[in-house]
Amino acid sequence: MTTNNNLLVELFVEELPPKALKKLGDAFATVLRDQLVAQGLADAGSVLTAYASPRRLAAHLTNVLAQAADKAVSQKLMPVTVGLDASGQATPALLKRLAALGADAGAVPGLQRAMDGKAEALFFQSIAKGATLAEGLQKALAEAIAKLPIPKVMSYQLETNCELPGWSSVSFVRPAHGLVALHGDAVVPVGALGLTAGRQTHGHRFEAAVDPIELRDANSYAGQMSEQGAVIPGFEARRLEIARQLAEAAVKVGGGMQPIDDDALLDEVTALVERPNVLVCEFEREFLDVPQECLILTMKANQKYFPLLDASGKLSNRFLVVSNIRPDDASAVIGGNERVVRPRLADAKFFFDQDRKKSLASRVESLAKVVYHNKLGTQGERVERVMRIARALAEQLGDATLARQATQAAQLAKADLVTDMVGEFPELQGTMGRYYALHDGLDAAVADAIEDHYKPRFAGDELPRNPVGVVVALADKLETLVGMFGIGNLPTGDRDPFALRRHALGVIRMLVERHLPLDLRAVLGSAFAAFHAPKGGELALNDPTDALEAFIYDRLSGSLREQGASAQEVDAVLAPRPQRLGEVPKLLAAVRAFAALPEAPALAAANKRIGNILKKSPEADAHVSDLLLLEPAEKALHAAMREVVPVADAQFEKGDYTASLQTLAALRGPVDAFFDGVMVNAEQADLRLNRLGLLMLLHAAMNRVAQLERLAA
Repeated sequence: MTTNNNLLVELFVEELPPKALKKLGDAFATVLRDQLVAQGLADAGSVLTAYASPRRLAAHLTNVLAQAADKAVSQKLMPVTVGLDASGQATPALLKRLAALGADAGAVPGLQRAMDGKAEALFFQSIAKGATLAEGLQKALAEAIAKLPIPKVMSYQLETNCELPGWSSVSFVRPAHGLVALHGDAVVPVGALGLTAGRQTHGHRFEAAVDPIELRDANSYAGQMSEQGAVIPGFEARRLEIARQLAEAAVKVGGGMQPIDDDALLDEVTALVERPNVLVCEFEREFLDVPQECLILTMKANQKYFPLLDASGKLSNRFLVVSNIRPDDASAVIGGNERVVRPRLADAKFFFDQDRKKSLASRVESLAKVVYHNKLGTQGERVERVMRIARALAEQLGDATLARQATQAAQLAKADLVTDMVGEFPELQGTMGRYYALHDGLDAAVADAIEDHYKPRFAGDELPRNPVGVVVALADKLETLVGMFGIGNLPTGDRDPFALRRHALGVIRMLVERHLPLDLRAVLGSAFAAFHAPKGGELALNDPTDALEAFIYDRLSGSLREQGASAQEVDAVLAPRPQRLGEVPKLLAAVRAFAALPEAPALAAANKRIGNILKKSPEADAHVSDLLLLEPAEKALHAAMREVVPVADAQFEKGDYTASLQTLAALRGPVDAFFDGVMVNAEQADLRLNRLGLLMLLHAAMNRVAQLERLAA
C-alpha cells in the first residue's frame, strides 16, 4: 500500500428510496471525507466525488494517506502540589499515573509545568502514532452509516460474519450486499453491516456486460461501472444525461414540443434508473378533453412520465418515458407503458365526467360533514366564516359588485373538496373548482377566484389574478390565522403545521403588492367578528388581534430585510405600526432617501433626544404660546416649523412621503440652535411646559412618515 493514493468506498444495496437518494449519497460521501480529514488521513485539498444510484452509495476521495502523521500530545497529569513532594520528588500518585501511561520515574524530569486555571499542573509530553487507513476508515465508515438521513430504517437478518447466522440482525435503509474499499489498487480491510470489504461489485441488474465486476483500482470505478456494468454511477451525471435525452426526444417529436419542466420529477426519475433510455409514447387524443392538469398529474405522480407540451404550453397526446433498459427493439417497452397509462387516464376522464353531473353549488351542503378542526368546526362552518370575511373586505373597499362576486366565490371555493377528482388527486383542489365553475356557467372572475384563493401557496408564487381572487384569498388566509391564533395553535420554533407563517406572508404580499387601501387592524377585526356571527354559533375563541397584528408585522419586518432593507430602516418604518401595509414600500423608500441626506444623522439624533425628554415629561401637551417664547432660538424654531410643517403635512397627505421628509430636513439648523441655546427644563413651570409643547409638536411632525430616531446610531 503506497503512502498516499486515491480512495474509493462503495456500499452495494437493494433499491434505495428514490426521493431520499440524492441526500443519502451526499451525506454518505461528505461524512466519510470529514471523518478522514479529522483523523489526518486526508486534507482540505482532497477532492470528493459522491456517487449515488438506485443500488449503490459510493465516494471517491483523492490524496488519502495510508497512515496519518504522528502528532505531539500534551496530557495533563495532576497539580504540581499533588505530583511532587516538598523536595521536588515524584509522589506515589504521580508514579502510578505515569505507569498507566507506559512511563516510569525516568520521565519525571521531562514533565512540563504550566498554569491550569489558578494552579500549576504537570503535563506529560508524548508522540501519538497516526491512525492507519484501516483504523481511520473503519471509524469513518461507521460514522457515515450512522449519520445517514434515512427516512425509514429496515431490520434484516445476517447470514454470515455475525454471531448468530440467520438470527443476528442489522438495521439500515435497505439490505446491503456488498462493500468495496480500495486505496489505489489495494483493498482496505474494513467491514460494515456484516460485510467485509473487497474489490467486487455489481452493475446493471439486467444489462451488465460482466458480473461481478472486479474493480482494478479506485480511479477506474466510474469507467468500469459504465463500460462493464452499464451503469452511470454519478447522480448528477445521470440527471444531465436524462435531461439531454428528454430534450433530444422532444426535438424528434417536432412541433415545438418540450418536456414538462419539473426538477422534483427529474430528481426522482434519476433515482429510479441506472442506465437511462428515453422513449416516446402516446395515448388516445380523446383523453385531451380532460383538463390537462389532471392528465399531467396522473402521468407524473403515478407513472413518473414526462408529458410533452407544445409551444403554447398545451398538453399533447405524446409523452416521454425514462426506461432503465436499452433493448434493440423498444416496441415492447413502449407498448407496455402505453397500456399502463391508459387506465390511469380513463380513471381521470371518468372522475371528470362524473363530477360534472353535479353543480358546485349542490356540493356545498356536503362540506358540513367534513371536519375542518375539532375546535373550529366543519368545512361548512369555515366556508360561512370565509364568506363573511370576504364580504366585509369587499365592503371596506367600497365595491358592491366585488362584494357579491367574492361572497359567491368564497361559498364555492371549497366545494371541489368533495368531488371524485380532488378525492383522488388532492393537489388539484381549486384547479378543478375553476373547471367545474365554468362548466356551471359561472362568471369567469368567480371561477378564477375559486382556483386562485389558495395563492400564494409558496414563496415566490404568483398572486390571484383578479380582485375577486385577492379578496377570497385574503379571507381564506385570515380565517385560518384568526382561528388558529384564537385557539392558541401558534407556530413554535421550526414547527408550523398549519403554515401560519406562509399565510401571514400571503396576506402581506396581497395587501402590499395590490396596494389595497385596507387598515390591518380593521381587517383583523372583521375576521374575528366572522367567528361570532349568529349563524355560525359561538366558539371558544380568544381575541387574537393584538398577537396576530404583532405576528404579521414581524413577518413583514423579516420580508423587508430579506429584500435588502437595513434593520434600522425597517424599524423606523414599522415602529409607528402603519395600518395600510400597501404604503410600506413608499414609506421605506422615503426613509432610505432621507437617510442619504447630510441632515439625517443630526435630525435622527435630535429626535431620539426629544423622545427621551418627552418620556420623562408626562405633564406636557402639544400646545405653544407665542408669549412664552423668550429665547431667540426657540422663536426661530417655532417660526421655521410654522413655515415648513404645513408644507410637509400637505405632501404627506398626498402620499409623497419622500418629499415630506426632505422638506422637514430644513429644520436641522433651527433644531441644532434650539438645543444649543435653550434650556428645556426651565425652573419656571410655564416656560418649561411651553418648550415641551414645542418639542412635542416637532416630534409629531417629524415622525409621521417613520420613527426617525430609529435611524440614530
